[in-house]
Amino acid sequence: MRKRFDGRNHSKQEENGRIEGSHEYQSRIAAPPDVAMAPRALREGRNVRSSEFGCSSWRPTTDRFGKMATMIDVARVAGVSVSTVSHVVNGTRHVNEETVALVQGAIEQLGFVPNAVARSLARSSTDAIGIAISISTNYYFNDIVSSIERACSKIGRLVFLCDTQNDPERELKVVREFAHRRVDGVVLAPSADPDNRAIDFLFANKMPFVLVDRLTSPRADGVCLHNRKAMELLVDHLVGHGHARIGLVPGEPGLQSTVERIDGYVRAHEKHGLVVDPTLMNEGNASSEEARVATRRLLERPDRPTAIAAGNNLATVGVMKAVRETGLSVPDDLALIGFDDFEWADCFEPRLTVIAQPSETIGMRAAALLATRIAAPDGPVKQVRVAPSLIIRRSCGCGRS
Repeated sequence: MRKRFDGRNHSKQEENGRIEGSHEYQSRIAAPPDVAMAPRALREGRNVRSSEFGCSSWRPTTDRFGKMATMIDVARVAGVSVSTVSHVVNGTRHVNEETVALVQGAIEQLGFVPNAVARSLARSSTDAIGIAISISTNYYFNDIVSSIERACSKIGRLVFLCDTQNDPERELKVVREFAHRRVDGVVLAPSADPDNRAIDFLFANKMPFVLVDRLTSPRADGVCLHNRKAMELLVDHLVGHGHARIGLVPGEPGLQSTVERIDGYVRAHEKHGLVVDPTLMNEGNASSEEARVATRRLLERPDRPTAIAAGNNLATVGVMKAVRETGLSVPDDLALIGFDDFEWADCFEPRLTVIAQPSETIGMRAAALLATRIAAPDGPVKQVRVAPSLIIRRSCGCGRS
């Protein structure tokens, strides 16, 4: 049972008897661990567990209104100034090890939780980054986000994730919101906005940021796949199987990654002395359904291609749907190479040959680039293109008897 002792109409003996007993008292602020201060602590309504009072394990609780311990409480228990507690909590000044130990011990006793907003103001840092990425429209981004989050977690940074849906207006709204919330930096997979408004906003507001998947600005740090090389690998392999009419079903139109992959497709044809038939190249597809429709048009032609290259994982799904609808057999009637080695690519029959993107590496490099940019806002720009790999299975024609 809890009793409130307010110090009125009680003798010294009664007061001391209450101190030595097993009762707990409601408090408003934490008491210093000094036995001589006990009567005063009780008169001020502080919580005292008398069996622990004066010991290193003494542990005040919240007050009767449920208020949590504050820096003032920590300072009193540790016997230091409030500013010293602030420096220890926020790491804003060197404090000797003995004092740090006292403050940390008091924090542990009180169960003190620093105010995140106040701490961010003191340190000019929120220990948080924002990720603006179209995660709902591309499975591949899930792995990148997970990789970034793991890297940030190791250095104590929180991640805020917002889905831009590849919509320029939504993308701009997201980065503005990140600015209002004072995140330390932003990871952005830019949309096909021709005006690059989100990027311009980040530059104008001096916010550290890194681009992923689409390097749309030479002034910004970024990491992505070497898209041209990826498409050259793909076309080289199909040409090696004797294919000269290779259809292309690329990803979403206007995206930098789509533009680069189309360019890689053209360059690979030119390298092999093949004429590029523009009618075999679709303009771009924002969804698997659009990719399905585009593929049906290619396969229903009298001079249909003998092989098809997909520009991303959604295009790969759409191509496979169209092939199934037309009753063609892969790889007997049509060779197919997809993009992205997603989890179930090895579960189809025939098993899919794909271009694999090292999403784990891309995410880790993005997190590292952003950490460097946050630490050195005026440092040199660094853009990284990681190498693709061709995962050979059966859909391309390899392994046929």
